[in-house]
Amino acid sequence: MSTQFNKTELSNGIRVVSELHPASRAVSLSIWVLTGTRDETPDVAGISHLLEHLVFKGTKTRSAYQIAKSLEALGGDLNAYTTREYTVYTAMVLKDHWEKALDVLSDLVSNMHLTQKEFALEKSVILQEIAMSEDSHEEIVYDLFYDQVYGKHPIGRSILGTPESIAVMKQNQVMDYYKQTYTGKNIIVSAAGCLDHDELMKGIEKRLAHKKKSNLKSKRKVPRWLERRHVVEKQAEQVHMLMGFETASFKDKYRFEAVITNTLLGGGMTSKLYQSVREKRGLVYTIGSSLNTHIDSGMMTIYAGTEAKNARKVGDLISKEFKKIRKQGVSKHDVEMFKTQVIGSILLGSDDLDNRMTSLAVNEMVFGRFRSVESVIDEIKKVSVDSVNHYIRHEINLDKTSGVLLGPGVTELKHWWENLSL
Repeated sequence: MSTQFNKTELSNGIRVVSELHPASRAVSLSIWVLTGTRDETPDVAGISHLLEHLVFKGTKTRSAYQIAKSLEALGGDLNAYTTREYTVYTAMVLKDHWEKALDVLSDLVSNMHLTQKEFALEKSVILQEIAMSEDSHEEIVYDLFYDQVYGKHPIGRSILGTPESIAVMKQNQVMDYYKQTYTGKNIIVSAAGCLDHDELMKGIEKRLAHKKKSNLKSKRKVPRWLERRHVVEKQAEQVHMLMGFETASFKDKYRFEAVITNTLLGGGMTSKLYQSVREKRGLVYTIGSSLNTHIDSGMMTIYAGTEAKNARKVGDLISKEFKKIRKQGVSKHDVEMFKTQVIGSILLGSDDLDNRMTSLAVNEMVFGRFRSVESVIDEIKKVSVDSVNHYIRHEINLDKTSGVLLGPGVTELKHWWENLSL
């Protein structure tokens, strides 16, 4: 039996999308709240992430332990995460337990009960998490990069917030944010698995129909890219090198050319950068590129971790590979090979319920409609060697490449780093 997509919108604006997988034994169910780092003001930086933690401390009907036990005792999984654009509460359970999962998720986004003691304790936990992230150089270099390229725009801030913003945040600010943002059109319920849509809607009507319509008007502004090069002297085993440039958003007409280019450059062990820098010369353990795609903007980043003595060589090799591709172009053989790689990855992912649940929610959030796996693959098949070369030469501005260099002795590389071009 084939999959089947359905969508319903409640009178309060909550959207429900589901995909029936009749042969599966499981259900992946989630509630997406369309608020994240980019919606925060400086005085409450990190509030979305803090709130995501706090809802697990207890609701009006469940203690923190009861929340933790609710699905775990059934062999299921309950989790949550915060991004720069949304917050997600997600559960994976056997098909017979989907209603229990919906009940717990609905409880989290509707009935948070917060004591002063739990609020203070969780703020302390977040402060420790921020301090811990400072020790993860591979993680902090990305936060520094976002801060550099987006400046004062909220999307450039750390998801965790700052020690200062978390320390002064008040309980009533968090409760007000919860009541204002966890409402109406700000909420998408997404499900994939052996679950009938009509049955799902009965459960949602019972638990979420009472939520208010959202009166919030989006204040999101498209971020402006800033060309900056930054060096951070830090005691470490390696130098962490991160370069990037502005590229396609989710809605960009060259979105899939960007996907193919990213895969070709640094998406795996067959990529140009991996082969040139690691396999042929052994200068790094980790090197790769990634697409960081937002609703209205995006970037492609190249990361490498190397010994301080090899930093200049690695940077120069990355530069050389980019210039070679821009001058000579990419071959038809390469484009076809990496298209096959991307299509294979999508098809393998389509068998994963979490992957499908996420795809349903993202497509609803970005496009307001369903896009089948087959339609996405058809779009990738239309990518040609000419369109990829056009994208590389004309649609990305490598003259505005930004970067962060973090590690020991990088101050001495400042002039070279500021003048390194792609």
